[in-house]
Amino acid sequence: MLLHRIVRVLQVLVLAVAIDALGYYAYIKIDAIRFEIRSARQFAEELRHRATPAVPGPSAPSPAPTPAPALHDGQTLGKIQIPRLGLSAMVVEGDSAADLRRAAGHIPGTSLPWQAGNVGVAAHRDTYFRSLRLIRPNDVITLTTLEGVYRYRVVSTQVVTPDDVAVLASTGRDALTLVTCFPFYYVGAAPRRFIVHASRG
Repeated sequence: MLLHRIVRVLQVLVLAVAIDALGYYAYIKIDAIRFEIRSARQFAEELRHRATPAVPGPSAPSPAPTPAPALHDGQTLGKIQIPRLGLSAMVVEGDSAADLRRAAGHIPGTSLPWQAGNVGVAAHRDTYFRSLRLIRPNDVITLTTLEGVYRYRVVSTQVVTPDDVAVLASTGRDALTLVTCFPFYYVGAAPRRFIVHASRG
């Protein structure tokens, strides 16, 4: 009788934990979808606003270009797209757990798209970057920002350890480096990183 009660209690506890885990997963998923929709809409509106500047009067001088403002953590940087893979995701500044739960993240310390150097972008392998497992050399990657549209062509891929930050170093040319966990179908914290190297132009 006692054993039966213990088994019953354990069943209830397991069910409660499962329901709680499913609820948390649903919350995270819905939050990410809502963020994606909201940030994509706001970004599209800002792009339209940038595309239709006010026309100066006859005697008014043309406004001088202003430098791109610094980005704060979690701020929308733009949108990354790989047409052949059907990949499209918003990119925010930062690569914290909170940032990568909602979008792809620009890796702090790497160049921004409108700057010379190597732009680093990371995302989870089980969400935004899952299709990178199918990427091939010469695939085109487009990074659309408020400062312009930047196109890159995939040069190579490699698998490295998580502490190999050399992949983010400047290469002497304008480049884009995508980072995600590897293997793609590994359960738990993946032991390696899948890297995509692309060159602008």
